[in-house]
Amino acid sequence: MEQTQSQEAFRDQLRAFTQQHRAGHWRGSFAEFVEQVLPLAPVQLARSSHQYIWDMLRWSGREGDDGKLRCSLFADELFGIDDALARVADYFKAAAAGSEVGRRLLLLLGPPSGGKSTLVIRLKRGLEEYSYTDAGALYGIAGCPVRESPLHLVPHTLRAGFRDSYGVDVVGELCPYCRMRLEHELGGDFLRMPVERIFISEAGRSAIGTYAPHDPNTADVADLVGSVDLSRVAEYGDEGDPRAWSWSGTVYAASRGLLEMIEILKVKREFLYLLLTLTQEKNVKVARFPLIYLDETILAHTNLAEFRKFLQESENEGLLDRMVIVQVPYTLSYREEARIYRKLILSAPAFRDVHLDPHVLHAAAVFAVLSRLHEGEERDTDLARRVRIHAGEDVDGMHHNEALRVRNKERSPDEGLSGVSPRFVINGLSHAIIQSAGKSISTMDLLLALKDAIDSDARIESSRKRRWIDYLVLTRKEFYNRWVKEDVHKALFVSFEQEVSDLLDKYLDEVEAMLDNRQVKDPITSEERRPDERFLRAVEEKIHISDSGKQSFRQEVVRKAMSAYKRGERFGLGSHAQLRDALQQYLFEQRRDVLRLVSSSKRPDDEVRAKISAVEQRLVDEYGYDGHCAREALSYVTTLLAQE
Repeated sequence: MEQTQSQEAFRDQLRAFTQQHRAGHWRGSFAEFVEQVLPLAPVQLARSSHQYIWDMLRWSGREGDDGKLRCSLFADELFGIDDALARVADYFKAAAAGSEVGRRLLLLLGPPSGGKSTLVIRLKRGLEEYSYTDAGALYGIAGCPVRESPLHLVPHTLRAGFRDSYGVDVVGELCPYCRMRLEHELGGDFLRMPVERIFISEAGRSAIGTYAPHDPNTADVADLVGSVDLSRVAEYGDEGDPRAWSWSGTVYAASRGLLEMIEILKVKREFLYLLLTLTQEKNVKVARFPLIYLDETILAHTNLAEFRKFLQESENEGLLDRMVIVQVPYTLSYREEARIYRKLILSAPAFRDVHLDPHVLHAAAVFAVLSRLHEGEERDTDLARRVRIHAGEDVDGMHHNEALRVRNKERSPDEGLSGVSPRFVINGLSHAIIQSAGKSISTMDLLLALKDAIDSDARIESSRKRRWIDYLVLTRKEFYNRWVKEDVHKALFVSFEQEVSDLLDKYLDEVEAMLDNRQVKDPITSEERRPDERFLRAVEEKIHISDSGKQSFRQEVVRKAMSAYKRGERFGLGSHAQLRDALQQYLFEQRRDVLRLVSSSKRPDDEVRAKISAVEQRLVDEYGYDGHCAREALSYVTTLLAQE
C-alpha cells in the first residue's frame, strides 16, 4: 500500500514537471519574429552566452545578505567549495556586464575528484532546464548549423536604428551557410528567413559542446572546427561551398551556449590558440571561409600536474594571460567532506541498505582533511585544532582573527590542492562494505579498511604511507575516541544532560565564591564552607588545566558567564566547549564502574544483561547505531577505560 502511494506521488511529480517545463515551440519568418516575439523582450533576445549563463545562475539561486549568489543548482551536488563557486559566479557576473573578463577563457584548476567536472555538468543541466522556461527562451535561424541569433539578419546599415528602436545592440555576423541561403534561396530577402525557438541539449549537440582530448599525435583541429565533406563536393562542385563543409565540429555544437574542454592543457598548441582567439574575438577562421562569428562561453578544466607542466614552458605566458583561473580545491571541512561520501554511497544501490555507524563518514573525512593540510612541524593536537577550525568549530584558546586566518588559508594557500581524494576514501569504504557479512560497518572497520588501502596501493611512496597511517591514528585518538565516548556516556545515563548541567551550576558557584573569596552555602546541610577546591581541580585536570593556569581559566569562564547574563542568555553547556568536555569527563569518571559492569561481564546475570540491553538499545534508538555497531562501541570504550 505504502509503495503504491509512493509510486502515485512520483507520477504526480512527473506530471507537475511536464507542466512546468512545457515550453512553447515557435516557428515563423524573421518578419513574424520581429512583429510577434521581439517586442516582448528585446534585451532578453539579444543576450550573449555569458549573459545567458549569468541569468540562468540567478534564476536558479538567490543572493545572500553578503551579496554572494547561492545557487540551488549546486546545493545537492557540490559541498565545501563555496569559495570556488562564488568565484565562478563572479566571472559570469563580470562577463555579463561587458567587462574584459568576458574575453578570457575560464579555467577550473584543481586536484582529481575535487568537483570540477561536477560543477560543469551542473551548469550544463541548468542551461538545458533554463532554456525551457519563458525567461530562458532562445531563438535561432532555422536550419543554421550554429543556431545563430536571428538578429544577425539585421543589416549593418540598420543596426543603429535597431538600437534606437529596441534599446539593444546587435552584435555578430551571419555564418557562411546562412549567408549563402539568404543569397541563393531567398534572393536576399532576409525577412523570409525561417526562425524557430531552440532548446539547449548536450545530447542533441544544441548549444552545448564537450571536447575530450585523445592521443595528441593524432588529434586533429577538425574535431573542433570541422572539415570538407568530400561526399558533398561532387554535388556542389566547390570545396568552398558552405554546404560542402562538415559543421560537426565541437565549437559549432557549443554556439550560443557552453563549450566544455576536458583536460585542456593536453591538447596541441594550435588548439589552444584557436580556442583563445574564439573566446577573445568570438570568431574562428577555417580554410576557404571568412571569419565565422560564434558566441559561446569556453569553460575548461585540468588537473594540477598538467598545469604545472604547462607553467614550465615560457612560451605559454601569453596563453596564461588570456585565461581566468579559478582553483577548485578539496574541501577542508570534514563535515562537508562527509556529505560528499554520503552522496556517493547513496548513488550505489547495492550500498544503500548497509548500516554505517554515526561516525564512519566523519572519521573518514577527518583523515582526508588531515592529508590535505600543509605539512609543517605541528604537533598532533595542533593539526586536530586546525581540522576543527576548518569545520567551523570553536576552539578554545584560538582567537577569532587567528581562526579566520586559518580558514582563509592565509598562511598555507595551497592547502586542499593535494592529499587524499574522495575516490580513494570511497574505494576503501566500498571494500569494507563488500567484506562485511552483516551489512554493518563501524568506524573501526572503516579505519582498518583505509589502512589496508594505503598499505596495498603501489602508487603511494613509503614515506607518504607512513604519514597517512599516522593520520588514521590521529583521527582515532583525537576525534573518534571523543565522539564514541560521548555517545556511550549519554546512553549510559538517561539523566546525563541534566547531571552535567547540575555540575556546571555547581562549578560556577564554586568558582565565583573562590574568586570573590567568600563562603559557599552547602545545599544539603545549609552550613557555610570554603569553596571546594578539590572538586574544581578534579574537573579542570580533565582538560589539562595546570595549577598555574587555573586562575586565568576560571576568570575566563566567569567573564563568559557574565557576558551571557548581560545579553539575557543562559550560560549553558554549549557556551564553553572546553568546560563542557571537562564536566562530561568528570561525570564519566564518577560512573566508570557502571560502564565496566555493563560492558565487561563475561557471564552477565539478568540484572547486568538488562543494563547491557538498555545501553545498546539507547545507542540504537537515539544515536544512530545498529546492534552490531552498538556492541562494538561499548567494547571499544571499555578498552579505552582499561588503558587510562
